[in-house]
Amino acid sequence: MSRTVSDPLVRLQGIVKTFPGVVANAGIDLAIFPGEVLALLGENGAGKSTLMSILAGLYRPDEGTILFGGERVELRSPRDAIHRGVGMVHQHFRLVDSLTVAENILLGWREPRFLLDLRSSAAHVRRLADQYGLEVDPAARIWQLSVGERQRVEILKMLYRNARVLILDEPTAILTPQEVEQLFRAVRRIRNEERAVLFISHKLDEVRAIADRIVVLRAGRVVGQSSPQASPRDLAQMMVGHDIPVAPKRHLPPGAPVLEARGLDVHGDRGPLAVRGVSLQLRRGEILGIAGVAGNGQRELLEAIAGLRFPAGGSLSFNATDIASLTVRDRWVRGLAYIPEDRLGQGLVGAFTVTENAVLRDYDRPPISRGAIFNWTAAREKAETIVNAFHVHSASLQVSVRHLSGGNQQRLLFGREVLTAPVVLLAMHPTRGLDVEATTTVHRLLIDLSAAGTAILLVSESLDELLAVSDRIAVMHRGRIVGVHPTTEVSRAEIGLLMTGSAPS
Repeated sequence: MSRTVSDPLVRLQGIVKTFPGVVANAGIDLAIFPGEVLALLGENGAGKSTLMSILAGLYRPDEGTILFGGERVELRSPRDAIHRGVGMVHQHFRLVDSLTVAENILLGWREPRFLLDLRSSAAHVRRLADQYGLEVDPAARIWQLSVGERQRVEILKMLYRNARVLILDEPTAILTPQEVEQLFRAVRRIRNEERAVLFISHKLDEVRAIADRIVVLRAGRVVGQSSPQASPRDLAQMMVGHDIPVAPKRHLPPGAPVLEARGLDVHGDRGPLAVRGVSLQLRRGEILGIAGVAGNGQRELLEAIAGLRFPAGGSLSFNATDIASLTVRDRWVRGLAYIPEDRLGQGLVGAFTVTENAVLRDYDRPPISRGAIFNWTAAREKAETIVNAFHVHSASLQVSVRHLSGGNQQRLLFGREVLTAPVVLLAMHPTRGLDVEATTTVHRLLIDLSAAGTAILLVSESLDELLAVSDRIAVMHRGRIVGVHPTTEVSRAEIGLLMTGSAPS
């Protein structure tokens, strides 16, 4: 029987997926139609990523049915999903840095099967890039590309494979405002070809701008649908089940300088300088936001301040004392806390339990330890304090952190670092992976910390976040500070231009 335009491309019926102690999907029904952008909203743990991982062949449902064009199918692997026309662009890209754009797009694909003609394939990639406005050089190697260009490669990979259903997981988290507009133009072109785009995001304004239909998940179930005309407040309320108070922004004059960098140079992972002659001053009670496209030196700057990298030049002082030669632990003891970008690589140990991760900083200090005696009761009490205060959802304190969702890992890390009310908090993407309510809670905590005197250096991929909580915003481009502005005197568009190296007119 032929399918009409109104028939769904894919229908999910009664999808159930459980993990130890958690029901991720509890009987979800979802229809995905051609020619639409369908946005999925929900809190952390609502089941969005699990549901999309099932559709992408990464997980198999415990119960339920998947229908493609009315035909029941089983997706045993991502290859099965790709052959059915489902392509997923993950938040963390899956590219080989040493290969070219064209080579990455061809990697693992079934065609050409015997004779590889890279020139012809590269020409095909270039035509697709032109067709969808996803400009990228097929001959460029991945390590040479910006983060936005790498995302385009992932999308082109799925279009090259003729994906009819394209899943975009938090696609705007790492983009400048200008790049977001470029992405949205490409998404609309894809939609207009009677393909379906599934758009997962926590940014309600962007969802309202790009979606044709919005489906909201809560606690593993579909709790409602909405049009993009719904207000952000109504959507947020549908997601969490109650109203979310806005974090009030305080206006207090900053105190004395507590952290100062002068002419700081820091080498990157590949050798050349990633931070070039950076000078900045952070005052007590101030939130200084750092904006910039990922890969422009923000990570290296914070790692140098935290003690993970030693400066190649310049000076670094904390409370008027040179700390350039101090270890990470020495800096922490003095009151410098750090929320790293890589929460599992640098912030948490995936194989350790919630309790063990909660005391990673002070496992050898009272009351957690006295001499050679480790106090497990005190350790569990601290873990419980963090879990309760920062709403970490875990089946128990003995669960390995790798089994927590990304959002809950981030809550645990944030709680551990701020529990001691540090003198300076270095926060690298503290709300990455968090839902609307949790993000609002973190914003409120940052504002409360600063009001209590903590100086905060905040790196974020969200300009809205920086404008909402920062007193000043410094913009980094190619390792340099190219502008510092009070948030009351600069617009989102002006910051976006500075991020791309263009001075606002």
